Amino acid sequence: MDCTSRFLLKNKVALISGAGRGMGRAIALTFADAGANVAVSSRTMPELEEVAAEVKDRGRVGLPIVADAGKVDDLKKLVATVISEFGRIDILVNNAGVNFPTYSLMDVEEEVWDSLMNVNLKGPFILCQLAGRSMREQGQGCIINISSLAGLVPWSKIYSVTKAGLTMLTEIMAKDWGQYGIRVNAIAPGLVKTKFAEPLWKEPAWAKIMEKNRALTGRIGAPEDAASAALFLASEASSYVTGITMVLDGGERIGPPVALGDM
Repeated sequence: MDCTSRFLLKNKVALISGAGRGMGRAIALTFADAGANVAVSSRTMPELEEVAAEVKDRGRVGLPIVADAGKVDDLKKLVATVISEFGRIDILVNNAGVNFPTYSLMDVEEEVWDSLMNVNLKGPFILCQLAGRSMREQGQGCIINISSLAGLVPWSKIYSVTKAGLTMLTEIMAKDWGQYGIRVNAIAPGLVKTKFAEPLWKEPAWAKIMEKNRALTGRIGAPEDAASAALFLASEASSYVTGITMVLDGGERIGPPVALGDM
Protein backbone atom coordinates (compact mmCIF):
# COMPACT_ATOMS: atom_id res chain seq x y z
CA MET A 1 0.00 0.00 0.00
CA ASP A 2 1.22 3.49 -0.89
CA CYS A 3 2.04 5.10 2.46
CA THR A 4 0.30 8.34 1.48
CA SER A 5 -3.00 6.49 1.05
CA ARG A 6 -3.04 5.83 4.78
CA PHE A 7 -3.63 9.55 5.30
CA LEU A 8 -6.74 9.62 3.10
CA LEU A 9 -10.29 9.79 4.45
CA LYS A 10 -12.07 8.68 1.29
CA ASN A 11 -15.86 8.63 1.79
CA LYS A 12 -15.55 8.96 5.56
CA VAL A 13 -18.11 11.10 7.39
CA ALA A 14 -16.71 13.66 9.82
CA LEU A 15 -18.58 15.84 12.30
CA ILE A 16 -16.70 18.91 13.53
CA SER A 17 -17.99 21.28 16.21
CA GLY A 18 -16.84 24.88 16.37
CA ALA A 19 -16.16 24.68 12.64
CA GLY A 20 -17.18 28.13 11.48
CA ARG A 21 -13.67 29.56 11.69
CA GLY A 22 -10.17 29.03 13.04
CA MET A 23 -8.97 25.52 13.74
CA GLY A 24 -12.39 23.96 13.16
CA ARG A 25 -12.62 25.45 9.68
CA ALA A 26 -9.07 24.40 8.83
CA ILE A 27 -9.77 20.84 10.00
CA ALA A 28 -12.98 20.68 7.97
CA LEU A 29 -11.23 21.77 4.77
CA THR A 30 -8.25 19.48 5.34
CA PHE A 31 -10.57 16.51 5.89
CA ALA A 32 -12.44 17.41 2.68
CA ASP A 33 -9.14 17.56 0.79
CA ALA A 34 -8.44 14.06 2.12
CA GLY A 35 -11.77 12.77 0.77
CA ALA A 36 -14.20 13.09 3.68
CA ASN A 37 -17.74 14.41 3.67
CA VAL A 38 -18.02 16.94 6.48
CA ALA A 39 -20.81 18.11 8.79
CA VAL A 40 -19.85 21.42 10.41
CA SER A 41 -21.54 22.95 13.42
CA SER A 42 -21.39 26.12 15.48
CA ARG A 43 -23.83 28.76 16.69
CA THR A 44 -23.58 30.94 13.55
CA MET A 45 -25.06 29.75 10.25
CA PRO A 46 -23.47 32.30 7.85
CA GLU A 47 -19.94 31.14 8.80
CA LEU A 48 -20.97 27.50 8.52
CA GLU A 49 -22.46 28.04 5.09
CA GLU A 50 -19.18 29.53 3.90
CA VAL A 51 -17.22 26.53 5.19
CA ALA A 52 -19.73 24.08 3.69
CA ALA A 53 -19.40 25.85 0.33
CA GLU A 54 -15.61 25.52 0.51
CA VAL A 55 -16.02 21.81 1.26
CA LYS A 56 -18.28 21.49 -1.79
CA ASP A 57 -15.68 23.28 -3.93
CA ARG A 58 -13.34 20.42 -3.01
CA GLY A 59 -15.77 17.89 -4.44
CA ARG A 60 -17.17 16.68 -1.13
CA VAL A 61 -20.47 17.13 0.73
CA GLY A 62 -20.55 19.88 3.32
CA LEU A 63 -23.48 19.99 5.74
CA PRO A 64 -23.88 23.10 7.95
CA ILE A 65 -25.85 22.60 11.18
CA VAL A 66 -26.42 25.24 13.85
CA ALA A 67 -25.88 23.84 17.35
CA ASP A 68 -24.83 25.28 20.70
CA ALA A 69 -22.12 23.03 22.14
CA GLY A 70 -23.33 23.82 25.64
CA LYS A 71 -26.93 22.65 25.09
CA VAL A 72 -27.68 18.93 25.26
CA ASP A 73 -30.83 19.13 23.13
CA ASP A 74 -28.87 20.87 20.37
CA LEU A 75 -26.23 18.14 20.45
CA LYS A 76 -28.85 15.39 20.25
CA LYS A 77 -30.40 17.04 17.20
CA LEU A 78 -26.95 17.57 15.68
CA VAL A 79 -25.97 13.89 15.84
CA ALA A 80 -29.41 12.75 14.71
CA THR A 81 -29.26 15.07 11.69
CA VAL A 82 -25.80 13.89 10.64
CA ILE A 83 -26.80 10.22 10.90
CA SER A 84 -30.04 10.92 9.02
CA GLU A 85 -28.17 12.66 6.19
CA PHE A 86 -25.09 10.42 5.93
CA GLY A 87 -26.10 7.21 7.68
CA ARG A 88 -23.03 7.19 9.93
CA ILE A 89 -20.37 9.17 11.76
CA ASP A 90 -16.82 7.92 11.30
CA ILE A 91 -14.94 10.86 12.82
CA LEU A 92 -15.90 13.33 15.53
CA VAL A 93 -13.82 16.42 16.29
CA ASN A 94 -14.80 18.32 19.44
CA ASN A 95 -13.41 21.77 18.70
CA ALA A 96 -16.02 24.14 20.15
CA GLY A 97 -14.84 26.05 23.19
CA VAL A 98 -15.18 29.30 25.12
CA ASN A 99 -13.10 31.28 27.58
CA PHE A 100 -13.83 34.27 29.78
CA PRO A 101 -11.37 36.42 31.73
CA THR A 102 -11.39 35.22 35.33
CA TYR A 103 -8.99 37.14 37.49
CA SER A 104 -9.56 35.29 40.76
CA LEU A 105 -11.12 31.95 41.51
CA MET A 106 -12.01 33.42 44.89
CA ASP A 107 -14.51 35.78 43.28
CA VAL A 108 -15.64 34.02 40.10
CA GLU A 109 -19.40 33.77 39.64
CA GLU A 110 -21.05 30.35 39.52
CA GLU A 111 -22.59 31.22 36.16
CA VAL A 112 -19.14 31.68 34.61
CA TRP A 113 -17.99 28.34 36.00
CA ASP A 114 -21.11 26.58 34.67
CA SER A 115 -20.88 28.19 31.24
CA LEU A 116 -17.27 27.16 30.72
CA MET A 117 -17.90 23.64 32.03
CA ASN A 118 -20.97 23.17 29.86
CA VAL A 119 -19.26 24.13 26.59
CA ASN A 120 -15.71 22.91 27.21
CA LEU A 121 -16.28 19.68 29.12
CA LYS A 122 -19.89 18.55 29.45
CA GLY A 123 -20.68 19.35 25.81
CA PRO A 124 -17.78 17.30 24.43
CA PHE A 125 -18.70 14.43 26.77
CA ILE A 126 -22.30 14.40 25.54
CA LEU A 127 -21.25 14.66 21.90
CA CYS A 128 -18.70 11.85 22.33
CA GLN A 129 -21.35 9.73 24.00
CA LEU A 130 -23.95 10.32 21.28
CA ALA A 131 -21.54 9.78 18.38
CA GLY A 132 -19.83 6.95 20.26
CA ARG A 133 -23.03 4.91 20.43
CA SER A 134 -23.31 5.08 16.65
CA MET A 135 -19.63 4.20 16.27
CA ARG A 136 -20.09 1.21 18.59
CA GLU A 137 -22.77 -0.15 16.26
CA GLN A 138 -20.43 0.33 13.30
CA GLY A 139 -17.57 -1.40 15.10
CA GLN A 140 -15.21 1.50 14.48
CA GLY A 141 -14.80 5.23 14.91
CA CYS A 142 -12.39 8.02 15.69
CA ILE A 143 -12.82 10.86 18.19
CA ILE A 144 -10.48 13.85 18.46
CA ASN A 145 -10.91 16.27 21.34
CA ILE A 146 -9.29 19.67 20.97
CA SER A 147 -7.84 20.34 24.41
CA SER A 148 -5.21 23.00 25.10
CA LEU A 149 -1.73 23.52 26.44
CA ALA A 150 -3.60 25.45 29.14
CA GLY A 151 -4.94 22.08 30.30
CA LEU A 152 -1.40 20.94 31.08
CA VAL A 153 -0.19 24.09 32.83
CA PRO A 154 -2.24 26.36 35.16
CA TRP A 155 -2.43 29.39 32.90
CA SER A 156 -6.07 30.22 32.43
CA LYS A 157 -8.04 29.53 35.61
CA ILE A 158 -11.35 27.75 34.90
CA TYR A 159 -10.49 27.27 31.21
CA SER A 160 -7.41 25.32 32.28
CA VAL A 161 -9.58 23.18 34.57
CA THR A 162 -11.99 22.36 31.75
CA LYS A 163 -9.20 21.46 29.33
CA ALA A 164 -7.42 19.34 31.93
CA GLY A 165 -10.72 17.52 32.40
CA LEU A 166 -11.07 17.03 28.65
CA THR A 167 -7.58 15.54 28.47
CA MET A 168 -8.41 13.02 31.20
CA LEU A 169 -11.81 12.32 29.64
CA THR A 170 -9.97 11.46 26.43
CA GLU A 171 -7.82 8.88 28.20
CA ILE A 172 -10.74 7.29 30.03
CA MET A 173 -12.85 7.06 26.87
CA ALA A 174 -9.94 5.56 24.95
CA LYS A 175 -9.49 2.93 27.64
CA ASP A 176 -13.21 2.19 27.85
CA TRP A 177 -14.15 2.30 24.17
CA GLY A 178 -11.19 0.65 22.49
CA GLN A 179 -13.04 -2.66 22.79
CA TYR A 180 -15.58 -1.26 20.31
CA GLY A 181 -12.96 -0.24 17.77
CA ILE A 182 -13.21 3.42 18.76
CA ARG A 183 -10.00 5.42 19.02
CA VAL A 184 -10.03 8.57 21.18
CA ASN A 185 -7.19 11.10 21.14
CA ALA A 186 -6.68 14.76 21.93
CA ILE A 187 -4.69 17.67 20.55
CA ALA A 188 -3.38 20.30 22.97
CA PRO A 189 -2.44 23.41 20.99
CA GLY A 190 -0.47 26.27 22.45
CA LEU A 191 -1.05 29.74 21.05
CA VAL A 192 -2.63 29.51 17.59
CA LYS A 193 -3.40 32.48 15.36
CA THR A 194 -7.19 32.32 15.48
CA LYS A 195 -9.99 34.75 16.28
CA PHE A 196 -10.42 32.94 19.61
CA ALA A 197 -6.85 33.79 20.65
CA GLU A 198 -6.73 37.21 18.97
CA PRO A 199 -6.17 39.20 22.19
CA LEU A 200 -2.94 37.25 22.71
CA TRP A 201 -1.36 37.60 19.26
CA LYS A 202 -2.78 40.79 17.73
CA GLU A 203 -0.79 43.16 19.95
CA PRO A 204 2.61 43.38 18.14
CA ALA A 205 4.75 43.69 21.26
CA TRP A 206 3.06 40.74 22.95
CA ALA A 207 3.16 38.66 19.75
CA LYS A 208 6.91 39.25 19.46
CA ILE A 209 7.42 37.97 22.99
CA MET A 210 5.28 34.91 22.27
CA GLU A 211 7.27 34.13 19.12
CA LYS A 212 10.46 34.00 21.19
CA ASN A 213 9.26 31.91 24.13
CA ARG A 214 9.35 28.55 22.33
CA ALA A 215 11.92 26.15 20.96
CA LEU A 216 10.75 26.78 17.39
CA THR A 217 11.24 30.53 17.53
CA GLY A 218 9.99 33.00 14.94
CA ARG A 219 6.31 32.17 14.66
CA ILE A 220 3.23 31.04 16.51
CA GLY A 221 0.89 28.23 15.52
CA ALA A 222 -1.46 28.37 12.54
CA PRO A 223 -4.86 26.64 12.21
CA GLU A 224 -3.38 24.45 9.48
CA ASP A 225 -0.89 23.04 12.01
CA ALA A 226 -3.79 21.73 14.08
CA ALA A 227 -5.53 20.47 10.94
CA SER A 228 -2.50 18.41 9.92
CA ALA A 229 -2.32 16.84 13.37
CA ALA A 230 -6.05 16.08 13.25
CA LEU A 231 -5.69 14.45 9.83
CA PHE A 232 -3.03 12.10 11.19
CA LEU A 233 -5.19 11.15 14.18
CA ALA A 234 -8.30 10.67 12.01
CA SER A 235 -6.62 8.53 9.37
CA GLU A 236 -5.37 4.96 9.14
CA ALA A 237 -1.86 6.35 9.60
CA SER A 238 -2.63 6.41 13.34
CA SER A 239 -4.65 3.18 13.48
CA TYR A 240 -2.65 1.96 16.50
CA VAL A 241 -2.80 5.26 18.38
CA THR A 242 -5.35 5.91 21.11
CA GLY A 243 -5.46 7.68 24.45
CA ILE A 244 -2.77 10.24 23.65
CA THR A 245 -2.72 14.01 23.91
CA MET A 246 -0.61 15.46 21.11
CA VAL A 247 0.99 18.69 22.29
CA LEU A 248 1.11 21.18 19.43
CA ASP A 249 2.98 24.19 20.75
CA GLY A 250 6.21 24.66 18.80
CA GLY A 251 8.10 23.85 21.97
CA GLU A 252 6.34 26.52 24.03
CA ARG A 253 6.18 24.32 27.11
CA ILE A 254 9.90 23.46 27.05
CA GLY A 255 10.92 27.01 26.22
CA PRO A 256 13.42 28.65 23.85
CA PRO A 257 16.99 27.50 23.26
CA VAL A 258 19.50 28.62 25.87
CA ALA A 259 22.68 30.35 24.65
CA LEU A 260 25.91 28.88 26.00
CA GLY A 261 26.72 32.21 27.59
CA ASP A 262 23.52 32.01 29.62
CA MET A 263 24.40 28.66 31.19
